[in-house]
Amino acid sequence: MKFFWFLFVPVLFGGCIEANSSFTRVAPGVWRGVLELEKFSLPAQKKDDVSILYEQFKPGELPFNFEVTYTDDERFYIEIINGAQRIRLDSIQYGRDRTLARDTMNVWFPEYQSYIHAEIRGGVMQGYWRLTTKEDYQIPFYAHAGRNYRFTTLNNKPDRDITGNWAARFGIDQPEAAQEMAVAEFRQDGNHLLGTFRTETGDYGYLEGTVQGRKIWLSGFDGAHALLFSGSVRGDSIQGQVNFGHKSRSLWTAWKDDSFDLRPADSITQAKKGAGISFNLKTPDGRALSYPSRDFSGKIKVFTISGTWCPNCRDEQVFLTEFMRDNPELASQMAVICFSFERNKDADQASAHLTRYKKKLGIPYDVVYAGQASKDDAARMFPVLDRINAFPTMIVLDKNDQIRLVHTGFDGPATSRYESFCSEFKSLITSLR
Repeated sequence: MKFFWFLFVPVLFGGCIEANSSFTRVAPGVWRGVLELEKFSLPAQKKDDVSILYEQFKPGELPFNFEVTYTDDERFYIEIINGAQRIRLDSIQYGRDRTLARDTMNVWFPEYQSYIHAEIRGGVMQGYWRLTTKEDYQIPFYAHAGRNYRFTTLNNKPDRDITGNWAARFGIDQPEAAQEMAVAEFRQDGNHLLGTFRTETGDYGYLEGTVQGRKIWLSGFDGAHALLFSGSVRGDSIQGQVNFGHKSRSLWTAWKDDSFDLRPADSITQAKKGAGISFNLKTPDGRALSYPSRDFSGKIKVFTISGTWCPNCRDEQVFLTEFMRDNPELASQMAVICFSFERNKDADQASAHLTRYKKKLGIPYDVVYAGQASKDDAARMFPVLDRINAFPTMIVLDKNDQIRLVHTGFDGPATSRYESFCSEFKSLITSLR
């Protein structure tokens, strides 16, 4: 196949077009995309019983919406939509496959090293989503222009309003040791459902879906994770299934309990008494970075154990970046390092990706390659901790090098806990200055 590509450089300004504006490539406006996590097949004897619901979405299909916006006659960007979240994608390759006589494009999620490849015919796309940091990880994808619903246009009366907090347990089909507790945070408005799940290792980001009768569906796609939740509501309990991409799925249950909560994030991982932190690393540009050293003397230290493949880690880096921007007096007394444990097997490739990641997010502190994306590698790097429970994990040390906080996981902006964490973190840093 011969492709002729045009690389769109990132557009630094917003834009829109009117409905009757001309376009030369992808149809502008809202599209409905689908990732086919499982192939759907229906026994012939049941075809007459299928409702219109399954003509709009099928079990095993993860729907999401995105919007195409032009900035001039040829350049455009795409925004992935998950409820209140919009993920802007500027890195788009567009060209013509002369073998197929079709327009073709790659839409990149640069932070996560993944992309959507699509062949375009009018108002239809067909292709796949590929996660390059995992071997043989590719999910079929298709999309239709002009469809602004997510799961269905049906408005079957919900059996009940599930707004509020629900205690949840994932992996109920697994041994007890493999199960995980969570808090489901739901916000329902008629048939429309928003929410997320908080766990002790992080949250599942912005989820959006529908309630039809006693059935619920939620989905989220951010370029790193593809999440599809389904469930059946019976009174104050829910039984359901969750698909984590196309290679993992699990059963879950939930029960209405506004008082249920998880362990505090600062109590899950402990620092060992008498142990300390030390490291000798190099930044992606080759600069030596070591601790203890004069570079950190008299500073409040914030060390984050992270990975670019992890959406919760990204949320934490965005939080720290915004905190330092909005609090310059405190930032001047801080030394922040992101220790990134990567899926790239080649250290040079990992460092090159970290350079792009740092630039993309506008991170004002060092992001260094610390090892492979495993808790074992992270534990070897930080033997001061009794264990590594999650990516991310944040360690805060005072100016006298004493550990004042070990924070496991991260409740991002999709959760009800984000604002309180922002306030608590600022209070802690202020007390240490």
